[in-house]
Amino acid sequence: MNAPLTTIETMRALLGWCAIGNLALLLVWFGAFFLAHDLMHAWHGRWFKLSRESFDAIHYIGMAIYKILIWMLFIIPYLVLRLAF
Repeated sequence: MNAPLTTIETMRALLGWCAIGNLALLLVWFGAFFLAHDLMHAWHGRWFKLSRESFDAIHYIGMAIYKILIWMLFIIPYLVLRLAF
């Protein structure tokens, strides 16, 4: 009877650490975007012809989608397991 509880605890810990790791990656992305915006735009501008507005919109939407996925795939399942067991 201990095996399912151990599995749930392991899954909860895994989801928690995955959420923390992905949120840290999102913060690094935001920090790089905020602090090195011109450098990133110049670097990506070598490959893609993007205006500043398009570049900003792509990163803003990308960060928003990534944050939604973190919530859907890691934080909400973690909270469900935390509250249910």
